[in-house]
Amino acid sequence: MNILSVQSHVTYGYVGNSAAVFALQRLGHQVWPIHTVAFSNHTGYEGWSGQVFTADHVRDLVDGLEARGLLRHCDAVLTGYLGSLELAHAILDAVDKVRTANPDAVFACDPVMGDRDGGLYVRAGLPEFFAERAIAAANIISPNHFELEQLAGEQIVSRSQAISAASRILSAPASQSLKAVVITSLAHEDVQSGEIEMLAVSREGTWQLTTPFLAMDPMPSGAGDLVSALFLAHSLSGNDPATALAQTGSSVFAVLSETQKTGSRELELVRAQDKLASPDRRFKAIQIT
Repeated sequence: MNILSVQSHVTYGYVGNSAAVFALQRLGHQVWPIHTVAFSNHTGYEGWSGQVFTADHVRDLVDGLEARGLLRHCDAVLTGYLGSLELAHAILDAVDKVRTANPDAVFACDPVMGDRDGGLYVRAGLPEFFAERAIAAANIISPNHFELEQLAGEQIVSRSQAISAASRILSAPASQSLKAVVITSLAHEDVQSGEIEMLAVSREGTWQLTTPFLAMDPMPSGAGDLVSALFLAHSLSGNDPATALAQTGSSVFAVLSETQKTGSRELELVRAQDKLASPDRRFKAIQIT
C-alpha cells in the first residue's frame, strides 16, 4: 500500500513522521512523507531549532505528486501534528485531491492537540478544525484521552463515558465516512493500577485492549504517533478493528518494553523493529459492547 504521511519531522528522536515512516515501511508499506515541521528534536526538551512549514510548501509537494500522476496510486493519507490552521486546510485539500484520484483512499487523522499533563499545545483554531472539519472527512481518528475530551467537549472519567463520547462522534450527521475511533491511551477510574487501556469504537462494537503500564521518567514521546500509523497499517491489510487494535497494542508494548530496558528518552524503534511485525508478547482485544 502507498501511504501519504503528513506529519512533523525531527532530526533526533522518533515522533511524527520520524516514527510513522519507519514503522510503516517495516510492515511493508510504501510511504510518501510530507513534513509539516522540521525540528532538531521534539518540543519535550528544553529547547529546539527548526521551522514550521507553510501551507504553500505542502500544496507544492502535493501538486508535484499530482503532476506525476501518483495520487491515483495513493491508498491512504495519514496526518498528525499540523502546526497551523492554514496548514490544516491545505492538508484537507490534499485529502480531497487524493480522493478525487482514488475514491477508495482512506484518511486516518491523529487529532494532535495536547495531553492531560501539558494541556493544549497547538495554535488557536486547530481544536475547532479537528472537531468541525477533520472528523467529517476522516475514516479513522486516533485521539488520546485528552484529545477525546476536546472533541467531545466534556471531561471523561470512566470507560463508559469514553465509549459514549466516541459513539456520539461516530453517529454525528457529518461523520458518515468515519469508521473507527481509536482512543490511544485511556486513564479512568476503572483501570487497574499498573495498567493502561486502549479502545477501538466502531458502529459494529467496541473493543478494549489492556496492557501493563511501563513507567518511565520522562515518558518517551511518539507512542501515539506510532499507534496511529500501526492501526492504519493493520486496517489497510484487511483486518477488522479488533485485530488491528490487538496487533497495534502488542507492537507498541514491545517497543516501549525495549525503550524501558535501555533507559532511553526516545522510542527504541530500530532496536525493536522486528517486534513491530512480530511482537513476542501478544495481547487480545476484548469486545465490550
